[in-house]
Amino acid sequence: MKKNSTNNKLYYSISEVSKITDIKAYVLRFWEKEFPSLRPKKNRGGNRIYQQREIDLINRIKALLYDEGYTIEGARQRLKSLKYSENRLNSTGANNSLKDKLQEIKKNLKELQRLFS
Repeated sequence: MKKNSTNNKLYYSISEVSKITDIKAYVLRFWEKEFPSLRPKKNRGGNRIYQQREIDLINRIKALLYDEGYTIEGARQRLKSLKYSENRLNSTGANNSLKDKLQEIKKNLKELQRLFS
């Protein structure tokens, strides 16, 4: 049985993730060694606990390997480039937001100076 969606839990066991993604548990453990960005936390008992972001990453890796035909090395490089692109977009957005805030502060400062002069 292939499950397409998750039920919004905070943490999932490896067996749950295996069912959700239709990837065998031993493959998930192998991918952890091959993809540095795939590092689920472990609970006190040493069992892997996956969050939604890891499930999303597993689905992305699966698509790269099985649908798009990447090798493991190629998929690793593709994920790196995607992460770099996302980081650049996020930092650009943050810079624009900071610039907007700075302009607003300058405008407020000018207004205060006008009021008190």
